Amino acid sequence: MDKKQQNVIILILGALAALGPFAIDMYLPGFPAIAKDLRTDISHVALSLTSYFIGISVGQLIYGPLVDRFGRKKPLLIGLSLFILAAIGCAFVPTVEWLIALRLLLALGGCVGMVASRAVVRDVFPVKDIPKVFSMLMLVMGVAPIIAPTVGGFVTAHLGWRYIFAVLSAIGLAVMLLIIFLLPESRGADPSMSLKPKRVLGEFLGVLRSPVFLTYAFAASTAQAGLFAYITGSPFVFMEIFGLSETHYGWVFGMNAFGFIAGSQFNNLMLRKRTSAQITLGAGAVQFVAGMLLLFGNYAGFLSASVSLILIFSYLFCLGVLSPNASALALAPFARNAGSASALMGSAQMAVGAIASAVISTFHNGTAMPMMGVMAGTTIISLSLLVGFKRYSERTLMITAQDKV
Repeated sequence: MDKKQQNVIILILGALAALGPFAIDMYLPGFPAIAKDLRTDISHVALSLTSYFIGISVGQLIYGPLVDRFGRKKPLLIGLSLFILAAIGCAFVPTVEWLIALRLLLALGGCVGMVASRAVVRDVFPVKDIPKVFSMLMLVMGVAPIIAPTVGGFVTAHLGWRYIFAVLSAIGLAVMLLIIFLLPESRGADPSMSLKPKRVLGEFLGVLRSPVFLTYAFAASTAQAGLFAYITGSPFVFMEIFGLSETHYGWVFGMNAFGFIAGSQFNNLMLRKRTSAQITLGAGAVQFVAGMLLLFGNYAGFLSASVSLILIFSYLFCLGVLSPNASALALAPFARNAGSASALMGSAQMAVGAIASAVISTFHNGTAMPMMGVMAGTTIISLSLLVGFKRYSERTLMITAQDKV
C-alpha cells in the first residue's frame, strides 16, 4: 500500500470516527428551538443527549464482536444505514419522547465508526506507526467540535432545527459511499469468532486480562474524562463566572479545541525521539500539573479567565499528546480480536466521560470547583495508573532477569 492510499484511508477513517461525536455537537444550538417546537423544556430535550451517550457506550460493545466475526465493512454499512434512517426519523419526530428514542438508535448506528476505525488502523498499519496514525485521525476528528456547533446554529437559524438531522443523514450517506468505493476490506470474516454470549464475554474478559490494555485503555479514558468535564462545565464557568459573551466563549472553545489538535500533531514530532510509553507518561505528568494548578488556583481565588484559559489549553494539549499513544499501546497486543479491544476501550471512554459529566451536574454549586475538581481528579487517576504500570514493568523485567541468571 503506497502513501497516497494510506492517506485516503486515514481521511475516511477520520470522517467515520468523527461521525458519532459530530452528531452530539451539531444539534446543541437547536435545543431552544426543539423545546419550543415540541412543546417541552430544554431539560427534557437534554434527555436525548443522555440517550445518545447510552447508545454510543453500549453500541460499541455490540459492534466489537461483529467487526471481528464478519470483517470490517459489513458491520460498518449496517451501522451507517441505521444512522441514516434514525437521522431521517429525528427530522420528523412529533414529540420529545420520539426524539429521545431515535437519538438512541442514531448513536447505535453511528458508533460503529468509532470501533471499526480503530480496528482498521490496527489491521493496516505496523504497530510502531499506529500512534502517528491515531494522531492524524485526531487532526480530522478534532475539527468536528469546532465546526459542528457553528453548522448547527447556521442550519437552525436559516432552515429550522429539523434540517440539522437532514444534514446528518446526508453526511452519513456520503461517508457510506466513501466506504463502499474507496475503503478496502482490511480483515475478512473469521468464522472462528463466535457470537454466542458466553464466547463473546470470554473474548472481552481475555482483553481485560491484559495488564497493558487495562493500564493504557483506562489511563486514556480517565484522562479524556477531563475533556468531558470541561465540555460540561465550561459554558457556566466562562460565561456566568468570568462574564464572557456567547461570541467570546465560542472563540475560547475553538481555541481550546485547537490545543487538543495541536497536541496530537506535536506528538508526531515527539515520536521521533521517544517511545509511546515515555511520551504517555510525560504528557500525563504535565497534564496532572495543569489540573492541580486549576484546582488550587481556583480554591485560592487567584485564577482569572486568561490564566484559566492558558491552563486549560495546556491540559487539553497534553491530552492530545497522551490519547493517541495510550490508545495505540492498549491495542498493540491484539490482532485477531482488535474489534473487541477497540470496543471495550471506546465504551470505557464514553462511560467514564459520562460519569464525569454527571458528577459536575450533581455537585453544581455556582462555582468553578466542580469542573476544576473533576479535571484535576481524572489526572490523578490517569497518572497513578501510568506510574504504577511503569513500576510493575520494571519489577517484572528485574525478576525475569534474575530468573535467567
